Amino acid sequence: MNDIAERFQHVRSQIRHAVSIAGRPRGSVQLLAVSKTKPAGDIATLYRLGQRHFAENYLQEALGKQRQLSAFNITWHFIGPIQSNKTKPIATHFAWVHSVDRLKIAQRLSEQRPAHLPPLNICLQVNISAEDSKSGVSLEDLPALVEEVRMLPNLRLRGVMAIPEAESNYAKQRQPYRRLCQAVKELNRPELDSYSFGMSGDLKAAIMEGATMVRIGTALFGERQYD
Repeated sequence: MNDIAERFQHVRSQIRHAVSIAGRPRGSVQLLAVSKTKPAGDIATLYRLGQRHFAENYLQEALGKQRQLSAFNITWHFIGPIQSNKTKPIATHFAWVHSVDRLKIAQRLSEQRPAHLPPLNICLQVNISAEDSKSGVSLEDLPALVEEVRMLPNLRLRGVMAIPEAESNYAKQRQPYRRLCQAVKELNRPELDSYSFGMSGDLKAAIMEGATMVRIGTALFGERQYD
């Protein structure tokens, strides 16, 4: 068994274990393979092992991989920062966008979503740790943005995404996710069913607090060569 296959089995085992401990239904957490900086061949290897959802941060790199892997039935997620001049190809070539943090970007994605495609699945990025270095709407401004984005015709608002401040302590890892989940539940919007959080270092904490999609890169593909 090659390294990717071994890592894939290990990550899936970790997810199943955390789901079990949390008392959640089997299959309630989707593995999202973060393939940025990794070659198309690695994505193909994971696809053949059964992985279908892949996430990219860099648009041009992602579009190149999509061309190389056009024969594969991959669901592509965009999780990187979004510039206004990049919204059209994102709206055209992805099924999910996790990093919408302001109304202007959401409006452009809605306007530029091709008519022959289903509505674009959207998660709003929340700056849950209030870090100056990170994008995201504040927890206080989230309710207003939810109401604005959910009205856009070619988008399907699904939930939230967050990247908390790095923390090694398990109990402290859980705290920001708990705050975010509680804030979303208080909005009383049942359609907000997707919680995109948890990475290689805090997978268990995220699942314990309600993650429905965990974004895993390093634990699947190995260390990145560049960012």
